[in-house]
Amino acid sequence: MTDIAALRAPDECFANLPDFPFAPHYIEVNGLRMHYVDEGPRDAAETVLLLHGEPSWCFLYRKMIPILVAAGHRVIAPDLIGFGRSDKLPRREDYSYRFHVTQMTRLVEQLGLQRITLFGQDWGGLIGLRVAVALEPRFARIVVGNTGLPTGDHPLPEAFFRWRAYSQTTPVFHAGGIVKGACATDLSPEVIAAYDAPFPDERYLAGARAFPMLVPTTPDDPEAPANRQAWQALQQWKKPFLTAFSDSDPVTKGGEQVFQKLIPGAHGQPHVTILGAGHFLQEDKGEELAHVIAAWIAQTPHP
Repeated sequence: MTDIAALRAPDECFANLPDFPFAPHYIEVNGLRMHYVDEGPRDAAETVLLLHGEPSWCFLYRKMIPILVAAGHRVIAPDLIGFGRSDKLPRREDYSYRFHVTQMTRLVEQLGLQRITLFGQDWGGLIGLRVAVALEPRFARIVVGNTGLPTGDHPLPEAFFRWRAYSQTTPVFHAGGIVKGACATDLSPEVIAAYDAPFPDERYLAGARAFPMLVPTTPDDPEAPANRQAWQALQQWKKPFLTAFSDSDPVTKGGEQVFQKLIPGAHGQPHVTILGAGHFLQEDKGEELAHVIAAWIAQTPHP
């Protein structure tokens, strides 16, 4: 897809990650190496696909993966291009919303994933929902938390625009500090360092810097039509759909309501609010969230 030489964070950047015993797996997608965690039995009846957002990586899911595996599921947690152990492109203009959707779509296809339960948070939802409607037969259920699918037709919260301005102007983009600031709980220095690990210097941060500018905020955004089409598909989505937003995220607060109202599969589901959690609810309340998802899968067996 690109002839730009990719950057690859050295393996030593990821030494001594706290509470992250998972072996790395790699797949080449459109000429770029994507990393993913693959835990649990390959022949499990259900696969859980955990998609991260900005500026995190699959380390965010370390508290959830063991619980979902213990429930009998295969768990796939990829790193988006530009994040984690996946390749990073050196220029902001190398990234687009559609690029990320294409990469994740191909990863799902190349891994042959079926009977998928998606959990998407932040950009994991913006990307994952597009992938799910494009590959609808492969997906059994969707769970969303602290995310949305903006079309630019409705104003986003002021908190988002403050974040976007910060991301473009701060001279030092400290990923670990950003994650810490968006959590309701204190993070240890080791955990903060783990979120910084994929970005040994500014050259590796093009994707993280680019992401906030790719969110559709106006009706004429280049990806607004595709998101409107995705919403049309979601308004026909009758498979189980669950919202699990936190109570303390200023950017996505109240965002669960539109999903619950417009998506048929969300009607009558046991939607939950995760208390005491900020934007990164996987970090603040990962174990609780994983138990919610595991219990819900058990309640909604795939035919």
